[in-house]
Amino acid sequence: MKNTSFEAIVIGSGISGGWAAKELCEKGIKTLMLERGKDIKHREDYHSDFTQPWETIGKGKLNEDILNRDYPVQQKSHVINEYSHDRFIKDPDNPYIQTSPFAWIRGHHTGGKSIMWGRQSYRLSELNLSENQRDGHGSPWPVRYSDLDPWYSYVEEFAGISGNNDGIDVLPDGNFLKPMEMNCLEKHVSGSITENFPDRRMIIGRAAHLTETKPVHEALGRSNCMYRNQCVRGCSFGGYFSTQSATLPAARNTGNLTLMNNKVVLRILHDEASGRATGVEVVDQLTMEKTQYFARVVFVCASTLGSTQILLNSASSAFPQGLGNSSGVLGHYLMDHNIGAIVVGKYSGFEDKYYKGRRPNGIYVPRFQNIGDDKRDFLRGYGFQGGASRTDWAKQAQEKGFGKTLKEKVSTPGDWSMVLVGFGEMLPDFNNKVTLDTTQKDKWGMPLVNVDAKWGENEHKMTDDMIVSGKEMLEAAGLTQVFGFKTGSEPGTGIHEMGTARMGDDPTQSVLNKFNQMHDVKNVFVTDGSAMASTACQNPSLTYMAMTARAVDYAVKEMQAGRI
Repeated sequence: MKNTSFEAIVIGSGISGGWAAKELCEKGIKTLMLERGKDIKHREDYHSDFTQPWETIGKGKLNEDILNRDYPVQQKSHVINEYSHDRFIKDPDNPYIQTSPFAWIRGHHTGGKSIMWGRQSYRLSELNLSENQRDGHGSPWPVRYSDLDPWYSYVEEFAGISGNNDGIDVLPDGNFLKPMEMNCLEKHVSGSITENFPDRRMIIGRAAHLTETKPVHEALGRSNCMYRNQCVRGCSFGGYFSTQSATLPAARNTGNLTLMNNKVVLRILHDEASGRATGVEVVDQLTMEKTQYFARVVFVCASTLGSTQILLNSASSAFPQGLGNSSGVLGHYLMDHNIGAIVVGKYSGFEDKYYKGRRPNGIYVPRFQNIGDDKRDFLRGYGFQGGASRTDWAKQAQEKGFGKTLKEKVSTPGDWSMVLVGFGEMLPDFNNKVTLDTTQKDKWGMPLVNVDAKWGENEHKMTDDMIVSGKEMLEAAGLTQVFGFKTGSEPGTGIHEMGTARMGDDPTQSVLNKFNQMHDVKNVFVTDGSAMASTACQNPSLTYMAMTARAVDYAVKEMQAGRI
């Protein structure tokens, strides 16, 4: 008879779920990790890791008919192709309702989006954690930077984050491996920004790539990054952080982990008499068999919309609006990052310079708006990501010619250019929400998610400012043909959805306390993006890692004390 009882259950195996499982298992907790999708084993299931373009039908480009039929939403990730499309769900098989356009990018498999993520890893600052309270948008964060600082260092050391300690107040320094290097044009633009804009900096991105290995990485069989920049396929070298390369083997090494795939969690079971969760009900996505699993503590890490779907569907007589939702805010305050503007320009010069390999990282311009004496006509701020490069052989090959002429064209690098992509904060808004449809269900019996979220006036003003600031920085550096444009992207395209089960000290205005513990159900913890009280403008995954490790530390101490 199969075991249905564990000490802890973790729902989801992505970045947050992987960290929860690792930390629980290393603290001696017998843990069940439930993943709704198929298993992807490290190395052996990265089928396209070493595939070359000439070995594929479309030379790497996915057939347009397949793309539009199977991936109308997922293609908005801009990284789906012939090598990576099986890392994304097929949209027709996983429906949801868009009251307003929202791109829900999903990967249902072991590791979740940790295989496909952009790997940019930045800390939040005290400024970010205090702005809700200062300007009145959203509920106050229940944590300060000092609460997260040691946990940031802890997860940085294990994950392996490359970067510089740059001494920028709004972007705290960390526990970094040696940084990647800017190319010559990036260095030039960086120097120009420092000279012409004293309040601004351009730095090399801080990325979850091993530029060098430490014993903690080597013990898991991880090697340094090979600068191939095909990370979305999965990396057999373990050069970037993912569940498969890092947290999962660490959890397995303890002997305390049980991983089950193809298990769709329908709801969390709640005992009204004790006020505690007792476990979960799942359906096997292949056999449609329903099973209940039981545990002392449940960690919900199914991604923002996935976690909220489960919590809303766990309604009962005690919580008719969803588990732990006495506040009524569960599902509300949905946010994403505003990637509404791009600025590009060309540069004449450095014809004798190039770069080695394909660096899987770019530059970063930290936020400089609404800080100190800088005042804009919008709240909060944005940063820029991007980089400089030379036109490569692929574009040259499109030109006319053959034989010697063609060979010369494809072996001669083209012009230098640089791109800046704005990443801005989205204000918390009660009206931006996810609900469950009352009539439509998916094939596993889950009510369909209904998403209704729009950019507000603040985000639109911010987008306009991105174009102005980006152009002035590139033009000051001597770039020409500089132009900026709005992307027109809907919420969700940043793939940083957050906020639907937010943290807070006030139980009437939040779902979770400062340790990611439900106010109403003390043995349920939510540590993915749904816990965020605001977005800041930095990539959020590092914060999910730190908050998860911190939450597990607290939960295990509470278990040992007999309080949960």
